[in-house]
Amino acid sequence: MYTETQVNLLHLHRCRGISRSKLRKLLQIDPSLQTIYSYSSAQIIQYLSIPHKKAEMLYHDIHNPTIRKELFKDLQTYRGITINDELYPPMLKTIKDAPLVLYASGDVSLLKKLPAISVIGTRSPSPMASHKIKFLVTPLVKANWVVISGMAKGIDSYAHQLALHYQGKTIAVLGSGFRHIYPRENQPLFHQIEHDGLVLSEYPPNTPPKPYYFPERNRIISGLSFGTLVIEATEKSGTLITVNQALDQGREVYAVPGSPHILQSKGCLKLIQEGAKLVITYEDIHQDWELLGDNWMNL
Repeated sequence: MYTETQVNLLHLHRCRGISRSKLRKLLQIDPSLQTIYSYSSAQIIQYLSIPHKKAEMLYHDIHNPTIRKELFKDLQTYRGITINDELYPPMLKTIKDAPLVLYASGDVSLLKKLPAISVIGTRSPSPMASHKIKFLVTPLVKANWVVISGMAKGIDSYAHQLALHYQGKTIAVLGSGFRHIYPRENQPLFHQIEHDGLVLSEYPPNTPPKPYYFPERNRIISGLSFGTLVIEATEKSGTLITVNQALDQGREVYAVPGSPHILQSKGCLKLIQEGAKLVITYEDIHQDWELLGDNWMNL
């Protein structure tokens, strides 16, 4: 199922001492990713221009059989997708710092299914949030849009649950490995998405969550999508990180208006003030896809 190059990339991605940018550089120098395995730590320093300590760690991990053994064990349960894999979504290749490796559990055909919309927002939604999502996202689900989110508390969970309720398709992008679901109470939701949709992570299955993983995974959420729909966000919400990623990637950004007296509306109102498209009905999004979607379909 996997070529030697794909296995090498999945393996090196797990090794300490090599960043994504250095791994990308290595791919450019040696697309087969074979040369590095024959190098000493001193040669690795020259080859990748990395400090001695990192080169030592990388050399150790490259020749640590346990790491490769764990990789093959994981690949018996989960699909490993590399940037040179046919399954890799074309839309994601267009973004800055595209993930070199993804782990998948569920229906991998969803990676190439369009149109797709990321639905995001605060982890502490207002009582009106569920009504906003039902009103705007239900018609998109019924029109066969794929709903993408991050399986966090609040808006993310609402979005996934709504898609599943109407037998639609949804993709969850995690900020941890599959064996460390965060938040823990979303474990049943994780299994349901595995069964009826798709779960993705850039991190190996045994990777516990870390605070900086969540902003990192946001570029994947927006990168897989035609546009990003912000349901609710506070003025300094982490949701705005995903919005910035979407704008940087040339994606559409949509925001739902609300009362300025409600904290969860202030981030959306600010986005609209700064140029995000105000969404009144799902047609505001669907019409944009009809106008612009051909560009994405031809990637």
